Amino acid sequence: MRFFIPREVRSRDTRAALLPDTVGKLVRLGAEVTFEPGLGAGCHLTNKAYTAAGGQPLPRGQGLSEADLILRINKPPADEIFLLKRGAIHISFLDPFREPDLVRALAGAGVSAMSLELIPRTTLAQKMDALSSQSSLAGYVAVLMAAGRLPKIFPMMMTPAGTLAPALVFVIGAGVAGLQAIATARRLGARVEAFDTRPVVEEQVKSLGARFVKVDLGETGQTKDGYAKALTGEQMRKQREAMAKHCAQADVVITTAQVFGRKAPLIVTADMVRGMKPGSVIVDMAVESGGNVEGSRLDEEADVGGVKILGHGNLPGRVPLHASQMISSNLGHLVEHGWDAKAGAFTLRLDDEILRGCLVTHGGEIVNEMVKQRMK
Repeated sequence: MRFFIPREVRSRDTRAALLPDTVGKLVRLGAEVTFEPGLGAGCHLTNKAYTAAGGQPLPRGQGLSEADLILRINKPPADEIFLLKRGAIHISFLDPFREPDLVRALAGAGVSAMSLELIPRTTLAQKMDALSSQSSLAGYVAVLMAAGRLPKIFPMMMTPAGTLAPALVFVIGAGVAGLQAIATARRLGARVEAFDTRPVVEEQVKSLGARFVKVDLGETGQTKDGYAKALTGEQMRKQREAMAKHCAQADVVITTAQVFGRKAPLIVTADMVRGMKPGSVIVDMAVESGGNVEGSRLDEEADVGGVKILGHGNLPGRVPLHASQMISSNLGHLVEHGWDAKAGAFTLRLDDEILRGCLVTHGGEIVNEMVKQRMK
C-alpha cells in the first residue's frame, strides 16, 4: 500500500505531517511511504533523513495521483482533489462543518476522507487526537505572544528600585488550549483567573494554581465528547456582563471559546475592549472560526484605544518541530490502529468506533451523520 505525505501549502505553515521516525515505523509495518521533497524543511529535516527512514521522494502531482493513502495536516486545496485516484484514503484536518463544497468534492471524487477533528474523545483514541495535541501547543504559544507584546513582565519582582506587581491574566475557556494557557502563564509568574461555562472544569483550573471565576448562567454543560454546549442568547448576555469586569482588571485576556461544529461565540465586545487598560493585550485563539473578540482580524494585530488585539492563526505552526512531532505521532497511531497485518494495508473497518467516527466521505457518499445533518 502506497502512502504519500505532501508538503503543507497553507501560507506560513512549516509543519510536517510525518517525521522520519514515524515514516520508519510505517515502513516496518509494510507500507510504501513516499513524500514530497522538502517535507521537513520547516523543521530543519533533510530529504536524506526521510530516505534513511525508508521513505521515497516523489513530485507532488505524481505522489498525490498514485497514493492509496494521503496523510497531511491541512485540508486539501480544491484544485488537487481531481488528482486523487478513486478509492484513495485521505486523512487530514478538514473543517467539514464549514467546508460543505470541499466535502461534496471529496465524495464526488470517490475519496474516503477522514477528518482529524472528528477523532472520538475516548481513552483509546487519545493518542490519535491531533486536535487536542495541536490545541495544547496553541495555548502555550498564545501566552508567549501576549508576554512579548505586554509592556510589563509577568512575574512579581522585588528589586532595590521597588516591587513590580505580577501581571493578571484572564483565560476564557478552560478546554485543552485554555488549560495549557493557564499552566504557561502560571509558570511565567502571572496571577491567573479563568472562566468556563462547564462547572466540571473548576477543579482542573484550581489544580493549576488559577482562580476559577463563577458566573450563574443557569443550566450549562458539555457534549458527550467534552465540548462546551452552545449558550442561549440570555446566557451569553449574562456571561458578557460578568466578563466585562474581569477583562477591565486584566493585563492579558486570552479567549479560547469554541463550540464544536459552529461559529465561535462573540464573548468580548467592543465596549468591553474599550473598558480595558491601555497597554493590555487580548489574544483571540478562536479567530480562525469566527473569533471571540469584536474587532479581531485573522493574521493581524489591531489596536483599539491602546489595547492590542492579536488575531494570529495557526499558533501551533509557530513551534513547527514540536507541533510536527505531536501530529506525526497522532497520525502514526491512527494508521497503526487501522492497519491489517494480513492484508498489508490500512483498512477502513466501519465497525470500528474510531475509524467510523472520523470518516466523512466513503464510496462516493457523505457518510458522517453529523456532517450530513449540518449540510442540510
